[in-house]
Amino acid sequence: MTKESQNSPDLKSGKGAKNYAKFFDFSDAKVISEEEGKTTYRIKGRNVQINSQPDYKEGKRRGKEDIEVHYDFVIPEDMQSFGVDKFYHITTYGCQMNEHDTETMKGLLEQMGYRSVEDRNQADIILLNTCAIRENAEDKVFGELGHLKHLKIEKPGLLLGVCGCMSQEEGVVNRIMSKHGFVDMIFGTHNIHRLPHLIKEAMFSKELVIEVWSKEGDIIENLPKKREGMRAWVNIMYGCDKFCTYCIVPFTRGKERSRRPEDVIAEVRDLARQGFKEVTLLGQNVNAYGKDFTDISYTFGDLMDDMRLIDIPRIRFMTSHPRDFDDRLIEVLGKGGNLTEHIHLPVQSGSTEVLKKMSRKYTRERYLELVGKIKSVVKNPVLTTDIIVGFPGETEEQFEETLSLVREVGFDMAYTFIYSPREGTPAAGMEDNVPMEVKSARLQRLNDLIKENSRISNDRMLGEVVEVLVEGESKNNTDMLSGRSRSNKLVHFEGPKELIGTFVQVRITDTKTWYIKGDCVEEAAVVI
Repeated sequence: MTKESQNSPDLKSGKGAKNYAKFFDFSDAKVISEEEGKTTYRIKGRNVQINSQPDYKEGKRRGKEDIEVHYDFVIPEDMQSFGVDKFYHITTYGCQMNEHDTETMKGLLEQMGYRSVEDRNQADIILLNTCAIRENAEDKVFGELGHLKHLKIEKPGLLLGVCGCMSQEEGVVNRIMSKHGFVDMIFGTHNIHRLPHLIKEAMFSKELVIEVWSKEGDIIENLPKKREGMRAWVNIMYGCDKFCTYCIVPFTRGKERSRRPEDVIAEVRDLARQGFKEVTLLGQNVNAYGKDFTDISYTFGDLMDDMRLIDIPRIRFMTSHPRDFDDRLIEVLGKGGNLTEHIHLPVQSGSTEVLKKMSRKYTRERYLELVGKIKSVVKNPVLTTDIIVGFPGETEEQFEETLSLVREVGFDMAYTFIYSPREGTPAAGMEDNVPMEVKSARLQRLNDLIKENSRISNDRMLGEVVEVLVEGESKNNTDMLSGRSRSNKLVHFEGPKELIGTFVQVRITDTKTWYIKGDCVEEAAVVI
């Protein structure tokens, strides 16, 4: 079940403004050993074992090679009790996919005997599960590494690892190598199942171990997961083939590959048996699910139709690409039932010209047509989105087109971002000619409009009775309970703590911009 590591690194890979030939500085390096595809160097006073490292050119290739599915994963016998009486701490940055990857790493560590600890000062292993989607996400991680250096000095036996999407970037690995030599492990998004092996290599070799496959790996089923609460995430596919010009994800997550429908369905059914109340199906582009199957014709719409038959009260999904949101999926979502009416549909820009530069492969008109279809079929849909402002060359007129689209669609909420170039993407080579003060002003205007939309939508709910899945105490007021409606609205209300983990009916009595308040009417019948 193991995948062969890539051999000698291509030190001149990658093109663009950055010189990836300096990915590793070998000016003072000495080769210690070369065996079984692994090369050990002595660099700046420390041994570095390189199993494989990121390569943008390799990561961009989308070959026809088969992706195998493995069902025989087990923790190596000599590692099954390695973590007994030891503790782990994982900090997670970024999207739900990263959160779910963290659940898998927690499951692996706990099967090795490790136990979770909140205080990282008590931890024997610390992992930073990173995000590469925006520059400020990377800045946070490097800032955190600066703090952890002192802990590493105080506790030399601490094992410190960096994983996730940042690890798939050539420049990031270079920076860690040159500035943060105290890190013990760097591994990528395709290498999570290798965590027990990497811990063993780093611990016993006392070397910095780097293992980042640039090409996607096979699909590994039956990985352990540690889930908490009453909501669960389920990966249905991995990777993305869209190559939007601003996005690093196709490089960090690999090509699109779908899990077999029988495996997804079996996992969701098992979650139903365990008593989970809500499942969110995850993928970088869930709408592309099944398009890589060669032996069956089975789309995301077909999968959602099968989800309706499973005894889980709520099914959600993230994230959609408008280009692949087809009529079959809309038809199935229109059937309702346990398929919630909240749809996250990233638009990124309201200007066809900007969308073309982004390589989104749809127009403003096509997006609005899709929204019209959804609203005509799905009962009371709640639409949310992602929007980037200040993309290279964006004019005031093009930004106004974004504002007018937001008004026309009436998004309840949006994740809004100022464009920042990501090393290795086509947009990074474009002239970033929108001044930062203009970007900031546009972001403020956009956010003001989104707030206005959200408040209008919430105001319409006054007097309505909504079903709320109670998640816990309110973060700001422990006398209040907090939960989510089917449309993903945050709801606060008074009630006994015993209601946590159940569904209740709440009549809305007050509205704010980002949440609504109400009175508990009665407990709903909970379908388990």
